[in-house]
Amino acid sequence: MAAPFEIIAAPFEVYLAPIGSAFPDLSITPPGPWVILGTSGNKNYHEDGITVAHEQTIEVFRPLGTTAPRKAFRTEEELTISLQVVDISAVQYAKIINRVSVTAVAAGSGVAGNSYFPLLQNMEVSTFMVLLKGAESAGGAAPFATQYEVPMAYNSGNPELVFRKGEPVALECEFHALWDTALGFGKYRSQTAAAL
Repeated sequence: MAAPFEIIAAPFEVYLAPIGSAFPDLSITPPGPWVILGTSGNKNYHEDGITVAHEQTIEVFRPLGTTAPRKAFRTEEELTISLQVVDISAVQYAKIINRVSVTAVAAGSGVAGNSYFPLLQNMEVSTFMVLLKGAESAGGAAPFATQYEVPMAYNSGNPELVFRKGEPVALECEFHALWDTALGFGKYRSQTAAAL
């Protein structure tokens, strides 16, 4: 990437891991237990891209003696990462709709080999860590990287799979950060130097 480095136009990739996993260094491809979302990573993401939304509700105090606000209070905030995954393999589909387990059935006499998972998600909502990683950094030239590190999140996307001619089926993902007692919503990291 050429200067100015602060202008980034590169696809990112989403990785998921169990709560309590260590975030990887900026300079490496995330190792296990991190798993990439999409069989081929960002080659399975819709070209609309990945959206990171910082949402908030602000209340202001307006005293009797003026029409102007005197102080502002943040009463709500959210961090949301959303994208569409164009991959309906059983493993990816199950990961997106509540991280349910996939069962593999070997081919046998009169039985086709297959992988399946239950469609009923039940009451418990799965939580996991989210890593959003890009191959460019506002801090310097490639191979520097950028990443969002979210310590706890859940997927509230409501996938509506539409099977039609000439358009790929996509699964909607909407990862909402949950407040972690030690890390809040996590961190944004932009690499500025190579590891020693």
